[in-house]
Amino acid sequence: MDIESEAAEVIEENRPAPDWPQVGKVELRDLKIKYRQDAPLVLHGITCTFEGGDKIGIVGRTGSGKTTLIGALFRLVEPAGGKIIIDSVDITTIGLHDLRSRLGIIPQDPTLFQGTVRYNLDPLGQFSDQQIWEVLDKCQLLETVQEKEHGLDSLGRGVVEDGSNWSMGQRQLFCLGRALLRRCRILVLDEATASIDNATDAILQKTIRTEFKDCTVITVAHRIPTVMDCTMVLAMSDGKVVEYDKPMKLMETEGSLFRDLVKEYCILLGVNRGNQKSVSILKRNSSIWGLKRRQCLSQMYERLNDEMFINSVNHASTISTVPLEIL
Repeated sequence: MDIESEAAEVIEENRPAPDWPQVGKVELRDLKIKYRQDAPLVLHGITCTFEGGDKIGIVGRTGSGKTTLIGALFRLVEPAGGKIIIDSVDITTIGLHDLRSRLGIIPQDPTLFQGTVRYNLDPLGQFSDQQIWEVLDKCQLLETVQEKEHGLDSLGRGVVEDGSNWSMGQRQLFCLGRALLRRCRILVLDEATASIDNATDAILQKTIRTEFKDCTVITVAHRIPTVMDCTMVLAMSDGKVVEYDKPMKLMETEGSLFRDLVKEYCILLGVNRGNQKSVSILKRNSSIWGLKRRQCLSQMYERLNDEMFINSVNHASTISTVPLEIL
């Protein structure tokens, strides 16, 4: 069986500038993806633009194409048609190393390698001890690493194979640390909050908001609070763009896929007549729309969430366990 090789790591005659990308603007132009030449399309002409510095939430039901879109951004699968342009550079014209080394990612299943803490954060030895310790402090891993006999260079008990001597949450924070060290203008969170505890999730979200406030952050979202905090929401279905707009505007649009997903979330939390209440609560709080977008959305969601939980107590007999993920 012949397995096609990936594209070249470096194309010497077409290397991007050392500081590329500077803005972090991502343009998807009629992007089509298929996994085999004789297979049907899984992305059907996706066209939209992620402006530099925007926080993008990608939502959709299972099989809608969210993960495929992220894979296309890293060229894990090559386009069957269309283009992805990052800061005026067609990503298929440059080498894979030049592309992937300029993008940050925090995956759902974080990967650690057997070796030292230093190696897992900085495998190429590009950063100083001070920079690594500062990042560990921001990731709330400083004390844990300091307790190890040789700190950054601890072997044996440093990181064992697959990182199994570290919790899932700690492994996620390691990935955050890698992204912080590299300071990429584009950060991808591939379902990053779907499999970690609430405390780690809080650290992750707070750090991303502060440390990547000027960067483009693209999140494959599984929880409504994450999406409500985004600048724009891209809703997908069957490999196509259904809608792309600000979350509050989508919430107010009758027939919106995103609005339907929020309604389902409310129902799963046990809200009585959740289909109407989720929207009415947001509208009643329209007086706070003058605040900054993030603060506005956060407060709106908190008030929505408070009322949902109050109502869920009254309906505990019908819903005993409330799942956090619906997307």
